[in-house]
Amino acid sequence: MSGIVSIAPALSTSRALTPGRPAFHGVEPVSRADLIPLAVVASATLIASATDLWKFKVHNALTLPTLALGVAVSAALGGWSGLGSSLLGAGLGFGLLVLFFAAGGVGAGDVKLLAAVGAWLGPFLTYQVFVASALFGGAYALALVLGRYGVLGLAIELIEAGRALLDPGWWNRPRPSIAAEVGRADRRRRLVPFAAMTCLGFFATLAWWGHDLGQVWPPYGRAAEKVATASNDPGGPR
Repeated sequence: MSGIVSIAPALSTSRALTPGRPAFHGVEPVSRADLIPLAVVASATLIASATDLWKFKVHNALTLPTLALGVAVSAALGGWSGLGSSLLGAGLGFGLLVLFFAAGGVGAGDVKLLAAVGAWLGPFLTYQVFVASALFGGAYALALVLGRYGVLGLAIELIEAGRALLDPGWWNRPRPSIAAEVGRADRRRRLVPFAAMTCLGFFATLAWWGHDLGQVWPPYGRAAEKVATASNDPGGPR
């Protein structure tokens, strides 16, 4: 995949573009309407990241309206295809984190945030955002343990974590709640702000796709439109 996405659209001199459509080098023209979901997800994850880093809190006032609006806008932009993609994305985002929530690894706000992200992005990109977020979260957690206990302590913690996962009774053991952990004076040395990891995961996913993002975005009802645009291009497909 390509490197970091250039934020500023670059006008292509070698292709005829549909009027009113911005374009990136090597990517089919994307309508401004199709950029709305990406802008909303960027804004929502940045806000959630800020509140999570500040107070380890992701507010319902952000996640629930973002979720509902994502379903509505996706349906408006993509019709039934957009609605289906949005519902699948929201369900996937919820399902990917609900087990971590049950295990006490993330908060309810983190689950609702990824569901809201999924409502805008659809299932494919939502899964990739989750994978990137989990990698960032894992690295952050390792850094916390390494900072508290050193290399030997990190090795011991990893061994103990592996043993716990193999223990059939692990799920039934009492574990401190996220709310209790947030109330601790040393919470910043113990908790991973997963909303911030989700924000990093979103931007990392965009960077991973780079100039090839147009191959997978938008996730609904634009394939025929792209084919029509390419067929009307005097230069033909490249």
